[in-house]
Amino acid sequence: MFVTPLYAGLLALWFVVLSARVINLRRRGIPFGDKGDPAMTRIVRAQANFAEYVPLALLMLGFLEVGRHSIYVLHALGIVLLVGRLLHGFALSFGWSMRFGRVAGIALTFFVLVVEAVLCIEQGLRGQALWGR
Repeated sequence: MFVTPLYAGLLALWFVVLSARVINLRRRGIPFGDKGDPAMTRIVRAQANFAEYVPLALLMLGFLEVGRHSIYVLHALGIVLLVGRLLHGFALSFGWSMRFGRVAGIALTFFVLVVEAVLCIEQGLRGQALWGR
């Protein structure tokens, strides 16, 4: 396996950036929650949203890689996921192109999740058919 670790590593670095943003704001006097501060809410949600979606996407990418799917498909999924998470994170955590980044970022993430889900289901059914003989 080498495709999934590549994107897992790149995404992990981005998660560290998003997490550092939360930590820096917490040092300024909001140790828990967001105290109704919209900036804090955005930054915490950027990190949490990443943590909610990326593990499942990487898990399915790994299943597909182990199932020997096309390296081009795997890289395309990894790149689209990375771009989507960067757009979403920049928009929410840093406030850059807020509407575009959030919408495009989550749309790309959902696209990857749906494609991976379909490919994983197909892989599972194909494998079951082979074992059922």
